[in-house]
Amino acid sequence: MDYDKLIAPAAAAMRPSGIRKFFDLAAEMPECISLGVGEPDFKTPWAIREAGIESLEMGHTKYTSNAGLKELRIEISRYLERRMDLRYDPMREILVTVGGSEAIDMCIRTLISPGDEVIIPEPCFVCYDPITTLSGGVPVHLPCRREDQFRLNAEALRQAITPKTKLLIMPFPNNPTGAVMSREDLEAVAEVLQGTDIIVLSDEIYAELTYGPRHVSIASLPGMRERTIVVNGFSKSYAMTGWRLGYACGPEPIIKVMTKIHQSAIMSAPTTSQYAAIVALRECDNEIERMREEYNMRRRLVVKGFNDLGLTCFEPQGAFYTFPCIQSTGMTSQEFCTTLLQEKHVALVPGDAFGASGEGFCRVSYAYSVDHLREALRRIAAFLQERAK
Repeated sequence: MDYDKLIAPAAAAMRPSGIRKFFDLAAEMPECISLGVGEPDFKTPWAIREAGIESLEMGHTKYTSNAGLKELRIEISRYLERRMDLRYDPMREILVTVGGSEAIDMCIRTLISPGDEVIIPEPCFVCYDPITTLSGGVPVHLPCRREDQFRLNAEALRQAITPKTKLLIMPFPNNPTGAVMSREDLEAVAEVLQGTDIIVLSDEIYAELTYGPRHVSIASLPGMRERTIVVNGFSKSYAMTGWRLGYACGPEPIIKVMTKIHQSAIMSAPTTSQYAAIVALRECDNEIERMREEYNMRRRLVVKGFNDLGLTCFEPQGAFYTFPCIQSTGMTSQEFCTTLLQEKHVALVPGDAFGASGEGFCRVSYAYSVDHLREALRRIAAFLQERAK
């Protein structure tokens, strides 16, 4: 059989993840130091794990309602009001999903028809573009510049909007740059969107990991709630990556259709994870603070380390990544990361894996122990010294 003819063109045209390529190479090197994984190195807090274990012991192993356990949606609503100044009806405006990634997928599939344009600020997480193209949409890549600290510039957004623009993705706090949008930044974006029918997908998975002012959701601004889908989850803030649990909040008509697609494609999010997440939201605010403090210490260590090496690195205010510039080495992002991996067994992710505007940079995760980070910096220093000879 000619499988090339059978596979859908949009699926065949998808780029493989530039992140996973380096994970796979690093996995073959036992002595490799990896700073590539966007995953907390903390264990899921014990109270959360215990709740998951108890749910299994109690026999809670059946499907939940498609939208998620009622108790969990109520706790999500309380959490968002308590921590983010957002108010959503847990019965009509919240959908529990299999990680934040499924929430993004459901949102884009609900809103995008063939030919619709989706504005994607970049560098950014790798999933937005392929999900858009699979839905027949047209990705419009909007570069965020280092001189703007990788924030979305409102005037650049204005110029990118066309009559076909349907959706704006707001990936802040940002993966891979660590950039955040202040209230003033968001107000400028909101002003640009006034008078349009453009919907915002606000990916706030790193909302709890900010190191200056607290995170501000664009949905909390006047006039933005009715045009915003907020995506969040438990992976980053509660170190629950493997539990695969997220959620989407937004206007009832959109959430209703997202739930209908979720019902057919997924059925319901993992039951054990949902019971565990209830305890996370009720009892673990202090665990968020503990992890944030540790990340903040590592952030300062890594930013100073790269700047001392001459690889200039702006100070990220969110997530757990830095985005040092490697242009001074004369190598492309791919060349730098590949050679570093081969010669010094240190794995970083090339910046162009997050879009063309990431060229000349690399992503460094500081979700690792201090000893791990220091050893990686030592090897990178040796790598640069050897190439300077």
